[in-house]
Amino acid sequence: MRVLGIDCGSEFTGYGVVEQDDGGSLRHLASGVIRLRRDALELRLKKICEELSSIIAIYQPEQVAIEDVFYAVNVKSALKLGHVRGVAMLTAAQAGLEVVAYAPLAIKSAVVGYGRAGKSQVQAMVARLLNLPSPPEPPDVADALALAICHLHTTRTFRRQHGSTGWRQPGSCSST
Repeated sequence: MRVLGIDCGSEFTGYGVVEQDDGGSLRHLASGVIRLRRDALELRLKKICEELSSIIAIYQPEQVAIEDVFYAVNVKSALKLGHVRGVAMLTAAQAGLEVVAYAPLAIKSAVVGYGRAGKSQVQAMVARLLNLPSPPEPPDVADALALAICHLHTTRTFRRQHGSTGWRQPGSCSST
């Protein structure tokens, strides 16, 4: 299975494509960050759509994993993040891909084993799980890869427990 993880942000949107074989081995295919200039919001959203569409076309993921909505203190920042998240979800849907959302605690638990892990811990564990020479930078890239890993681990565990027939979304995440 091949998954595109997207860490939505209004300045940096991280992405990571990870594949898992039948034996459970993870393989890093691509990762990076979409850097957004201080252009008008609609131009930033357009750039996210174009770049994600290109990544989807090149790497052909089967599903997309994003972070679930969380509460933010700054309403303006939360609104901008919601716009970016909506564009990411729409881009995936236009490509015919299912989007699965995970809570931040679930992502960190699946990757690090501790739901309150710090950014550096996530970066280090992602590098270890994917046999990368160094921790992914910036942290947005590590978060996107962690999303993909979380979805792959969750899906594999669910399939082992329930068999592959009649498989739907795992209960620990929300389908959007």
